[in-house]
Amino acid sequence: MKTVISLAGAALALCLVPSIAFAAGDIGGATLGAAWALPFAGMLLSIALGPILFPHFWELNYGKFAAFWAALVLVPLVLFRGFDPALGSLLHTALLEYIPFIILLFALFTIAGGILITGNLQGTPATNTALLAIGTAMASVVGTTGASIIMIRPLLRANDNRHHNVHVVVFFIFLVSNIGGSLTPLGDPPLFLGFLRGVSFFWTTQHLLLETSFAVAVLLALFFALDSYFVSKEKGIPALRDPTPDRAIKLFGKINIALLGGVILAILMSANWKPGTVFDFHGVRVELQDVVRDAILLGLAGLSLALTPKPVRAGNEFSWGPIKEVAKLFAGIFVCIIPVLAMLQAGKDGAFAPLVAMVTHADGTPNNAAYFWLTGILSSFLDNAPTYLVFFELAGGNAKALMTTGALTLTAISAGAVFMGANSYIGNAPNFMVYAIAKDRKVNMPSFFGYMMWSGAILIPLFLLQTVIFFR
Repeated sequence: MKTVISLAGAALALCLVPSIAFAAGDIGGATLGAAWALPFAGMLLSIALGPILFPHFWELNYGKFAAFWAALVLVPLVLFRGFDPALGSLLHTALLEYIPFIILLFALFTIAGGILITGNLQGTPATNTALLAIGTAMASVVGTTGASIIMIRPLLRANDNRHHNVHVVVFFIFLVSNIGGSLTPLGDPPLFLGFLRGVSFFWTTQHLLLETSFAVAVLLALFFALDSYFVSKEKGIPALRDPTPDRAIKLFGKINIALLGGVILAILMSANWKPGTVFDFHGVRVELQDVVRDAILLGLAGLSLALTPKPVRAGNEFSWGPIKEVAKLFAGIFVCIIPVLAMLQAGKDGAFAPLVAMVTHADGTPNNAAYFWLTGILSSFLDNAPTYLVFFELAGGNAKALMTTGALTLTAISAGAVFMGANSYIGNAPNFMVYAIAKDRKVNMPSFFGYMMWSGAILIPLFLLQTVIFFR
């Protein structure tokens, strides 16, 4: 609490700076001091530490935390940058980034929550590896959250009669909840933010395919070897009673598979159909194709709710709690990041010039290894979506340039944000959800730091190897 009060006091000290006149939407990033980033830091620290230090209080008040930090940005912006610049920046963030972002997550969450797999298989090394591979492939289509919702319970049922099954869930978090979502903007929130910033839909498929395939192949091979070792250790030990005997696998909510196809088509439509119709909201240009895309996504989510039998959602223990939390917290994040992005856009003239130097070689070229690791380290403990945006802007913020001459830099940023979300329970939203579900199913999951011992022993050497191979 003392840390929160200190950050709040520092943020309120912004009120001591003199008022400057700026045009609508321009808050003068080059003239902003580093203190303007404190609400953003406070917001991310609240998300990272709240569920751990005071989980019950956090669960009841996370929306108030988000509103508090957002107010510490908006009030000084209005008072000391002017109403029009503040309103223009807020509308730009809300209309072009936050609303499309939340609509996609809502659609994927709703539709994936209507797909239920029942039945049970025997959790042999081959079966477990196959289930992990399927979930990993699904993650780039239905998102890491959707794939985790669909696949975690079948995997737990397959292994609920084994003495050693913690590693199964740990590798599930590595692969399905994180790395598997790296090939399309649907897979992980950072990549959809890149898509909204102008990165083409299949760019990540083309440029992260080798890095993702390498990581997936190494992890699946390592998992198979480790799972085989644990199976051999269990020979001769009395088997546990199987609470879910083997039954035929059945898939319910098949209509949602077609609806997921509709989600993909809607996003591809918005990327390729350019009618030229633009709506102007206080200087913020909203294009017709984006409005149509978001309307289609909401319609598909509505169809999923109408067409999916209630017992199917009940089988997934579906509730609106997670998406409500994401919507409230990301509202705070997107507001708090406004001055941060403005300072990053100022480059060497802004308050983050030292950070620019860290990711730049002496000759001015980008240090791609630094982009990979800095994006990744922050994504390990803070939310990876705003972290991606920070380094996207640090690399220039121009999608066309980053997709071409800066392709390796954007690849490093994308891989760092998605891959290293697996380093801790709080690196990506599905991680803690999977942890909670496994814990509820009596899996003896490692503690926060115990999990990091797994990720440190397995993922960090993998990422070091990837740095040498791909990002030198």
